Amino acid sequence: MQGIDVRSLLLSAAVAAIVGLAVVYGSGQIPARQAPAQDGPQSANSATGQSAGNGIASLDSDEIGPLVREYLINNPDVLLEVQSALELRQEAERREMVASVIAEREDDLFNSSMDIALGNPQGDVTVVEFFDYNCSYCKRAHQDMVDIIANDPNVRFVLKEFPILGPDSLEAHRVSMALRLVAPQHYETFHNTLIAGSARADAARALAIAEELGVSPEALTARLDDPAIEASINEAYELANALGISGTPSYVLRDDTVFGAQGAEVLEQKIANLRTCDSANC
Repeated sequence: MQGIDVRSLLLSAAVAAIVGLAVVYGSGQIPARQAPAQDGPQSANSATGQSAGNGIASLDSDEIGPLVREYLINNPDVLLEVQSALELRQEAERREMVASVIAEREDDLFNSSMDIALGNPQGDVTVVEFFDYNCSYCKRAHQDMVDIIANDPNVRFVLKEFPILGPDSLEAHRVSMALRLVAPQHYETFHNTLIAGSARADAARALAIAEELGVSPEALTARLDDPAIEASINEAYELANALGISGTPSYVLRDDTVFGAQGAEVLEQKIANLRTCDSANC
């Protein structure tokens, strides 16, 4: 093998194999066996590759380990490339999973009878927000929704009640959902007032706001144990689990999710993408 640095060739091949396995196994896929070589003359490159492969097979772990370590120390960017490739693959797999769940649960996400849509009820793009009345990030992101609705007359915003921050939150959301049943015409003002308040949201605070709007606290209290409310809250938990949502605010669009209060600009770009290419990610 005159003119070939066998040590470098073996090292590069070993690292390539390890990097490939790291990416493949990191994605949860099992590499397929290589097909047997075809009969016929081999090229010089093929013969060299076979010789290198035989060389690698003859090395034990005590020999390969130091070689790989040396290579990675001298070429640390390889680790960044592996990490980047893995992250890209995982993000693609996440988006594929999310799009599948959204398609399967479309009506539950976008058209639940227990949810109220703000903005244009017939809007061409729907944004679903999972929120908790005691989430500080939701309070910050509330203005994003208000601005988007004000600036875009053709967007529909669905509010998905998702109480995850303790008993107070659950109580406040039950009152909110009872108000949806008893006096849905007051829901938007009620929601805006409760989510924007600095005091911790609980049943007492929610009932007080409803009373200020002229809704009887007694009428709301009588509906707190309505089976439809319990079913809606449980459905929100189920949908969140299926979509990988574990915090608030979280948003769902036609084929993707947005986690956290990332600002109106991020949601506006997703909305624009949906109108341009029928996907949140053009």
